[in-house]
Amino acid sequence: MANVHPTALVEAGAVLADDVEIGPYAHIGPHVEIGAGTQIGAHAVIAGHTRIGVGNRIYPQVSLGGPPQDMKYSGEPTRLEIGDYNTIREFCTCNTGTVQDRGVTTVGSHNWIMAYVHIAHDCVVGDHVVMANATTLAGHVEIGDRAVLGGMTGVHQFCKIGAHVITAGGSIVLKDIPPFVMAAGNPARANGINSEGLRRRGLPADVIERVRRAYKTIYREGLTLAEAMQRLEAEAAQSPEVGMLLDFLRRVERGIVR
Repeated sequence: MANVHPTALVEAGAVLADDVEIGPYAHIGPHVEIGAGTQIGAHAVIAGHTRIGVGNRIYPQVSLGGPPQDMKYSGEPTRLEIGDYNTIREFCTCNTGTVQDRGVTTVGSHNWIMAYVHIAHDCVVGDHVVMANATTLAGHVEIGDRAVLGGMTGVHQFCKIGAHVITAGGSIVLKDIPPFVMAAGNPARANGINSEGLRRRGLPADVIERVRRAYKTIYREGLTLAEAMQRLEAEAAQSPEVGMLLDFLRRVERGIVR
C-alpha cells in the first residue's frame, strides 16, 4: 500500500503503486497514475491526466499536469507523461498538451530538472537531459537526449534543441540548435561543438573530429543550409553522429542558430 501522509489528499480514481510515497499536504488528482518507487514531496500538486513512471523524485511545491497556458485551451482531457528515474526539484511546473498539437507533453527518463524550471504544453523532453534553475520552455519545444540547458535559458515556442547540445546560462533560444552545438547569448549563437561533453560521454576522438568537421561545413564555409546538408550526405553514410545531425537539419522549420 502507498505511504500517504495523513495531511495529503489523494482523490478517488488516482492509481498509485504500492511503494509510492506522498508527502504532507500534497494533492493528487483523480486522473493521475504514479509508478513504483516514486516519491512526491510536501505541497506538490499532481493534476490532470498525468502518468508518472517509476523511481522519480519529485520535490516540494512542484506542480505537474496543470492546464496549458494557452488561451485556446477549452478543458480538453489532454495529457502529461513523465518517464522513469527523473529528479524534479522545487517549484517546477509542467503542463498538459493541447489538441492543436500532439495533445500530450512528454518528459523522458533519467532527467535532472532543477528548481523553477517550466515545461510548457506539448513539449517533448528526451532522456538524460539537464535543465538548470529557471530554464523555461515555451510551448511545442523539443529537447534532444543529453542536452544541457544552462540556468535561465529561455526557449521560444516551436524551437528544437538537438541531442548533446549545451547552452550557456541566460541564453535566449529563438531558432533551432543542431545536435552537438554549444550556444550562448541573447539571441543565442553557435560557439563550436560540445567537445568536452562528448568526451565525458565516451565518444572516441575520431568521432568527435567528424562532428567537428560537420560543424565547420555548416558554420564556417559560407554555405546555405541546403548546400551544407548536401555536403554532409556522404559523411552521414559513414558516421551515425553526422547522420543524426543531418536528420535534425531536415526537420528544421525556424532556421538554426548562427
